[in-house]
This record gives sequence, C-alpha cells and structure tokens, in this order.
Amino acid sequence: MARALRIWLGLALLAAVAMLVALSVGSSAIGGAELLRLLFRPDASTASEVLHGLRLPRAMAAFGTGGLLALAGALMQVLLRNPLADPYVLGVSGGAAVGALGALVLGAGAAVMQLGAFGGALLSTLLVFAIAHRDLARLSAAGASDTAPRLLLTGVMLAAGWSALITLLLTVAPDAQLRGMLFWLSGDLAGSDAGAWPLAALALVLLAALPLGRELNVLLRGPALAHALGVAVVPLRRKLYLLASLATAVAVTTCGSVGFIGLVVPHALRLVIGNDQRVLLPACALAGGTLLLLADTAARSVIAPQQLPVGVITALLGVPSFLFLLLRRGGAR
Repeated sequence: MARALRIWLGLALLAAVAMLVALSVGSSAIGGAELLRLLFRPDASTASEVLHGLRLPRAMAAFGTGGLLALAGALMQVLLRNPLADPYVLGVSGGAAVGALGALVLGAGAAVMQLGAFGGALLSTLLVFAIAHRDLARLSAAGASDTAPRLLLTGVMLAAGWSALITLLLTVAPDAQLRGMLFWLSGDLAGSDAGAWPLAALALVLLAALPLGRELNVLLRGPALAHALGVAVVPLRRKLYLLASLATAVAVTTCGSVGFIGLVVPHALRLVIGNDQRVLLPACALAGGTLLLLADTAARSVIAPQQLPVGVITALLGVPSFLFLLLRRGGAR
C-alpha cells in the first residue's frame, strides 16, 4: 500500500505542475505569483478573464479527457486480455464521430453536436452488446472458451462501418464546415468550456472500477480460471465494457478523436509499476490526464496564436514512444 501511495503521490505532483504550466503558458503569459493570486482571488483584469474564462476550463477538460482515455484503455486491455487494445477498438469513437459530424452537416450548434456524439457512442455500445450478447452469455459455463477475440472482431467490423459513414459525411459536407469537421476528427479542445463534466465522469468511472481491482487481476489469467476462483465473469465483463464505453464516449464528446493516450499510457505504466489493477487504474487516470494536458498546452502555444489539433501532438508523441516500448519489451524478452 505504501508503494502505491508513493506512485500516486508522484503522479499527482506531476499533474499539479502540468496544470500550472498549462494555466501560465499562452499568447499572454501569466507569472507564477500572479497566477496563484488570480486563481484564488479573481478580479476584473484581462489576465483573470483569460485564466478563468479560457485556460482553466480547457485545462480541466484536457486533464479529465486524458484520464478517461487512459482509464478506458486499461479497462479494454483487461477486457480483451490484450496489452495493445485501444479505447476506440470497439467502435465507440466511430459512433460518436458519426453523431457529431451528422449534427455539423445539418448545421446544428455545439450543444446538439455534443448530444449527437454521445448518442452515437451510446448507439455503438448497444449494437456491440446486442451482436455479442450470445457469445458473452456462453462464459457463464465453467470452462467456456474465451470470447474476447469474437468481441474484438465485432467491434472492429462496426468501427469499419462507422469509418465508411464518416467518409460519406465528409464527402457531402459543405466546404465551409469541412475544416471544423477535420479539426474535430483530429482532436480539438478549443471549444471545451465545461471542464467539470469530464472530471466528474473520470471520478465516477474510477470509483466504479477500483472495487473491481482484485477480480480484474484474476480475469487477466483467463476466464475459465477466473470462473473457477469464484469470479462472476459475465457480469464483470459487462461492467468493464460499460465503464470503458462511458469513459470513451465522454472523452470523444469533449474533444473529438484523440489517439494513443489510451494505448501508450497503460502500456508504459504497466512496464514500470506492474500489472496490479488496484495500483494501475488510478495511476492511469493521473498519467493520462497529465499527458493530454501537456499535449494541449503544446498544441495551443507552439505556433500561437494559431492552434494545432491536440490529436496531432499525441500522435507525434505516441508513435515513437510506443515503438520504443515495443522494442524495449522485445529486447527484454
């Protein structure tokens, strides 16, 4: 327990530093002493309006979204018993993208776009559950075969269908809307003005997943052994899928499609701190939030006042990092 507390405390300190950097860096920098003063005693100055009206909500949204993606990745990797699984692998992000882009094509506002994204993610979740229901039910029998590959295949095929619909929407979209749609697909936190919502969702998913830590450790050894040791495999898998889908849906609704956070963060932490889910899940929430927060800070400040899609930054960081982790793991073996 002491080791887990040290890990969480170290990651929390990194998150606090990243938050201060995100709040101070931008087109108009805010010094450390002034930043702390304005955080606790806002006034009518321009710096205070920038801090509380723009940077703080965006930083909170970035941290919450990154934590949700990393947590969803860790849960998906347990669900599919595959360390390379991604939060988007079961088509949830594709459904959210179709809902959001459909709202944009119809000329709807930001609120309707977010509702469309969440509705599309929910529809994708229900479709995968309906298609894979019979396979999941087979796990109720002791010694039943693992249906994770079948569930994965269902999600991949559904994601391919969503991808085709996304291409169709981009093709028929007016030119004036195309740039915004592409930005959203690449990940964009520029319009995030409600940071409390992803933070609340992160806390909810984490609190729901933590009591399952011991069962998750057993499930990693295989569904048949988990069933023999008294784990209710089918209800546990349904909880995992629902929690991962909820986390992914909120993340995609907040900032669009941001890749590699849910893949790289759990994989890297697993190599450093081990595979105990009771320690790994909170660590993923902290590290994922910190990584996306730093990536968003870079996206809005590298070529300020212009902004880059945050998904581009995470991809540029994620691809070489993941290749390094794979090479390191292969060399260790």
